[in-house]
Formats: sequence, C-alpha cells, structure tokens
Amino acid sequence: MEYHQQLSELKNLQHQCETAEDLQLKLNWDMLELRNGNSKENFFHYEEGKLCAFLGIYGFGSKAELCGMVLPAYRRRGIFSQLLKKAIQHAKLEYEEILLNTPENSSSGQAFLKQVPCLYAFSEHQMKWQGSADEASNDISLRISSPSDQEFEMQLDVECFGFSPSKAKEHNQRIKNEKGLNRYVIEKDGKPVGKVRVAAEGGEAWIYGFAVTPAEQGKGIGRSTLKSLISQEQSKGHSLSLDVEADNSNALKLYESCGFTSYCTQDYYRFSL
Repeated sequence: MEYHQQLSELKNLQHQCETAEDLQLKLNWDMLELRNGNSKENFFHYEEGKLCAFLGIYGFGSKAELCGMVLPAYRRRGIFSQLLKKAIQHAKLEYEEILLNTPENSSSGQAFLKQVPCLYAFSEHQMKWQGSADEASNDISLRISSPSDQEFEMQLDVECFGFSPSKAKEHNQRIKNEKGLNRYVIEKDGKPVGKVRVAAEGGEAWIYGFAVTPAEQGKGIGRSTLKSLISQEQSKGHSLSLDVEADNSNALKLYESCGFTSYCTQDYYRFSL
C-alpha cells in the first residue's frame, strides 16, 4: 500500500477515535506528511485489511513524544500494548527521554497509561487566537530565514529548548522540508534576536519553535512578534494556533493577553526507561 493511502486511512481513523470520545489527538501531521512508507517511527496495525490502530514517534531534539489510538471496537485486545512495546524499543535507540501523550479528557488514554511504567510530567495547552484585530508592531521585523541563519537558529535551539548541538543540527535539517512552512528570523534594529516557524494549510496556521535569545528576553520582543504574526496571518484569512506548556506561566500570560484562548489540553507522561 502506498504511503499517501495510509495517511488517508489514518485521518479517517483519527476522526473516528476523536468523535467517539469528543477529544483532539496530537498526531503532528506536519511531521507525518514528511515521512514515507518505510519510516521506522510509524506503527500501523491492520486487521482484515482495515486500519484499526496507529502509534507515532515524534522526535524533538533528545526527546521523543509518542501518541496513538485504537478504534473503540478493537480495544482491550492488547493491540496498543504491542505497538507501544515496539515503539519504545525503537525510541530507546534514538532518544534520551520518552514522553507518552494523551488528551487530558481521554478516559481510555488515561486508563491505559495507569498500566504503563510512567509518571506525569506536564500538560500542554493548545490555544487559538480569538482576539480583536490589532496593528502589527513596528518594533521588530520578520524575514524569511536563509542558509546563513542556520548557526544562529541551531544556537537558539540549544539555549532555549535544551537541544544538544547534534540534535539541533538534525532538527534543523528535518524542518527545512516541512510542507507549507515558513521559517522566520526575528530582527530588532537590524540584529537577529529570535526565530519562529509558521505552518499553514487549509486556512489554519500554527506557530512553532518560537524563541528569543536569552539576552533579549523580557524586552517585549515576544509580544511584538505575536502582533506581527496575527496581523500577517489574519490578512491571509488564516486562523492562528499554538501550543504552550501549562506551567510556563510567562508564555501563557503573554499568549492570553494577545487574544489566544485554550481549547484543548494534552497530558504528557515520562516513560521510565
């Protein structure tokens, strides 16, 4: 079976599982669409030609996030346990930390993780902009990233996200090919002070990898950047969303003050290696 057909079936599986429990799964479609049928980080389970379960590994530096699902009619058969076992074996070879992800309101996901050797790590809010229109800030400027910016971007991954230099290089090589992605360098007074990525598809835009160099934090650059992105994406007719850890109070307050509202919460559990 060709990979594009598998992805079509996966979208249908996701829709069925989300509808059954009225929740939203985090499957990182921007990453899934970059893979191919030979990816070792996708785990599909078919029965009688029907896709009934899936688990994906999503790498972020030295950390791997695992998220998946099983059709309600196929649960309690050990299917997901087998997929998780295979995924853990693979993730251990590539990553230093493994996080298991489930929506906060998924009764099946939360019950399953009680049987797994893991401990709650943190929660993440998925937020959507629902504010009123505001003028773009002229305190900063956004320009498309160029190859000469790679070292600066990798250094931000090390300083702001805790990546090792090798993982930062690997991460930057991977995201260069993401579909519908714009990579921006944030400048102030002609000097690069941060970066941000915006991925847009089907009228919806997501903010990723938003970072300001430590020496420039606390100077309003984050707020100015958000205002510019809101104005830019609104002019294109795009909705705008992002993820933020629930315990990152400074970021949460910033996003809320700019008109972002939480609509879904994802819980992360650290697997005991």
